[in-house]
Amino acid sequence: MTGTKRLVETPEGTARLIYNRARRTSATLVLGHGAGGGPEARDLEMVAATLPAYDVTVIRVEQPWRLAGRRIAPAPDTLDRAWIAAMNSLRTRTPLVVGGRSAGARVACRTARRVGAVGCVALAFPLHPPGRPEKSRVEELLGSGVPTLVVQGERDAFGRPEELPDGPDVAVVPGADHEFRVARSAPVSQEDALMVLVEAIAEWIARRVGV
Repeated sequence: MTGTKRLVETPEGTARLIYNRARRTSATLVLGHGAGGGPEARDLEMVAATLPAYDVTVIRVEQPWRLAGRRIAPAPDTLDRAWIAAMNSLRTRTPLVVGGRSAGARVACRTARRVGAVGCVALAFPLHPPGRPEKSRVEELLGSGVPTLVVQGERDAFGRPEELPDGPDVAVVPGADHEFRVARSAPVSQEDALMVLVEAIAEWIARRVGV
């Protein structure tokens, strides 16, 4: 993982912050990882590497459970407590946007107002478990309390773009699945798919936050 790293203590153990700083920071985007991977996920790495050129400093948070080497994520309230403690350790003077991928997006939505965020970016929001649309998490998404962008793969088994509710802004990554992977037959290449994701976030932050 590239970026400057810092350890912080939370009520749930030690978390790690990974900084990719802009030369002139106009906004700060803090991202959490999913339950099946960490801050080195391809989409999070791409966002962290690219957005500083748009004057957005990116901070990825590695949750204590994963830093400790555990394989299974804890309960949502445990994740939220660790995330909030990590947010409280920051000393940002620019507008704060929170976000994450999959389970990390859920944490960001649940806590956005509590940490003083002005916006929320949900990557691959898991609207429901695959094949279980009746197990909806739409209330978490709609409950962020701040302007929210959902970046969703066209083929995401956890919720296709057309299943998303009215309210949040939505950017669709053509041909992409929950991990933003695209098949060789997809209308865009893998690199182009990730650039769709990054550019959607950069444009949304500029428009919503005024960067």
